[in-house]
Amino acid sequence: MSGLKLPRASHTVALASLVAFGTQVAFALLMLRLFSPQEVGEFSVLSQIGFFWMTLALAQAPLSLLANAHTPANQALRQAWRSSVRRGLALLPVAALAVWLSDLALWPALLWVLLLAFFQMGNLLSQSHSLRVGSAWQQAAVRVLPPLTAALFALTTAWLWHMDSALVIAAILGYVVGAAWLVPVFWHSAEAPQPSASQQATAASPNQSDTRSAALRMAHTLADALLATALVVVWQRLYGAQETGWMTALLRVLGFVPAVVHMAWAQVVLAQTKSHKHQIATIWLGLTAWGAVLGLGGVCALALNWQWLDPRWQGVWPYIVPLVLWQGSACLSAAFSHRPFQAHAAARYSWACMLLALLQALVLLLPLALSARMDAAVHMMAFATVSSLGLVGLTVWMARLR
Repeated sequence: MSGLKLPRASHTVALASLVAFGTQVAFALLMLRLFSPQEVGEFSVLSQIGFFWMTLALAQAPLSLLANAHTPANQALRQAWRSSVRRGLALLPVAALAVWLSDLALWPALLWVLLLAFFQMGNLLSQSHSLRVGSAWQQAAVRVLPPLTAALFALTTAWLWHMDSALVIAAILGYVVGAAWLVPVFWHSAEAPQPSASQQATAASPNQSDTRSAALRMAHTLADALLATALVVVWQRLYGAQETGWMTALLRVLGFVPAVVHMAWAQVVLAQTKSHKHQIATIWLGLTAWGAVLGLGGVCALALNWQWLDPRWQGVWPYIVPLVLWQGSACLSAAFSHRPFQAHAAARYSWACMLLALLQALVLLLPLALSARMDAAVHMMAFATVSSLGLVGLTVWMARLR
């Protein structure tokens, strides 16, 4: 790979993402060490519902902001923020319904969910915006500071005094730091010159674009958000907060690897003004990330075997293999996720992702449909197997796009 030239911004974002990844892992281990499975499970439910609300409100706006590079960055950001806030307010009853279905008290759970969603939305938009117009240190800081803030707050409260809802407050503070990077854009919005219609008409045609309709983007977002939220809510309802804590804590550690691949490679390639084609590098990145997931799974197994964790966390054992399989496959898919936008196949990509989400949902909801209780380990292995096969198939299709 020494002869391959990667986008320069990829190095900065990759390093920042790795630092953020290390902080996320430390935060997850901190939860295992200093908080009970019950507390971790409840926090996971709240954060997932907030993620669900935020994802629907954004409707993949950060990705479109990168893919549609022909639109001025500040203008695109302000439009994305306003439309996302409007969608978020309209979806407030959906968020309340998700909290009610999770069996958590509606108050203050709904408040926590809305704060998590609102500031996480700003955090994600600021990351995409920084890729287009930010300096190297801005691109790094917007990724590193939020998880660092959350980890430091959680560590401080765990050591000095035990605070109710410490984990969710820590997460909110981290997202506040990330969203704060948007303030200068809105503060100077009145002074920012807007391109004329003639300038926009004579702009060069982009090599890549997100040509999906708003309805298709919303449907794709809804499918992803429903699946991610259903996984946590269904696990909570079928197997309780303790099993949910075991599953989500490990998923938080392993799931950050494909997120790093998406941020440090796929998003960076889309943020470039010209299309970058590094097929071999993409393959190696995906395989290397899969190896990293496997290594993290081994570290978790050693931590359990050496009894570094509290004995209450021994229930994580059955989740290691299926989650490593699932998230390793997700790394391959994330590495190639920029290809549909470069090949003008974004619509087909959305339909393929929605079909996979439907198959995953069928496996997830199978015990509820049959009114039969399934062993949690068997259920997760079935879900992970279907997910992995679908992601590998999606990766092969994206890799073959011209």
